[in-house]
Parts: sequence; structure tokens; C-alpha cells
Amino acid sequence: MTAARRSRKRYICLAALVLGLAGLAPVLHAATTERVVVDRHTGLAIYGIDPVAYFTAGRPTAGREDFEHRHAGAVWRFVNEGNRAAFAADPEVYMPRFGGFDPVGISRGLAQPGYPALWVVSGQRLYLFYTADARTAFLAKSSEVIAGATARWPAVKNELAE
Repeated sequence: MTAARRSRKRYICLAALVLGLAGLAPVLHAATTERVVVDRHTGLAIYGIDPVAYFTAGRPTAGREDFEHRHAGAVWRFVNEGNRAAFAADPEVYMPRFGGFDPVGISRGLAQPGYPALWVVSGQRLYLFYTADARTAFLAKSSEVIAGATARWPAVKNELAE
């Protein structure tokens, strides 16, 4: 291991120790236990897209930094205070189902993160997809895909925690 890598490793271990002593370790743990797709560089859920906007505007809309809400180990952004308040009141309604993982992949036992531009609202729930082909497959047989994903989701979630 190079000297630079050893130094980085020491820095990461020190940062983890400091966070643990500061009482922030449960926050870091929540991101894993909630199993929501989060951008590892920014901590943003669904890349900063407002999840409520899929329902109100019918399209993905970038949220604003001044309208943020922390939930399920992630930072969620919103277009306005009304959307943030709606989400805070009932996040399960607006969060992407299966934590933002592609339901087609989940129905096959794979945890593939969905992208906000590849989406469908079906049965009053938001679904994100890994590829356009997965979205097309979902639209062709949504009830079958949802049933398969629902059945496999507990096992896929358990694998994510490891």
C-alpha cells in the first residue's frame, strides 16, 4: 500500500471515529437500513429531483437547496415549501417504491438503482428504472412486475444491508 493510500485510510478511520463519538453514527446507519438509493457524493435522494413534482407537475423537476428535508438517511429536495410539507407529512406516498431501485431488476433478484428521468407513476406510486428497456417491460406487464418485485424485495433488501 502506498504512503498516500495509508494516509487516506487513516483519515477515513479518524473521520468515522469522530462521527461515532459525535453521535452521528446512527444517521450514517439509517442510510443503509432504510435502503434508499442515495447519491454517495451528495447525499441526495433521486439526484435532487423533487419526488412530489412527479405527481403535481407530471415530470421530474429539480428541487432547490433551500427546500430540503431529511428522511430515510437521505436529503430530499423540493421545488417549494408546499411540496416539502406534503412529503414530510407522508413520505411513503411520494418516495419511489422499492427505495428507488428498479422494480424489474428487483423482480429478478437484482438491486439496480433507478434514474429520475426513467420513471412511471402507476397505482398512485412512483417507480424509477435503471434502463429504458426496463421501463418498457414494466409498462407492458406492470402488475406482474410489481407482484414479482414485492415478493423478492425482502430478500433483495437483506442483501443490500450486507
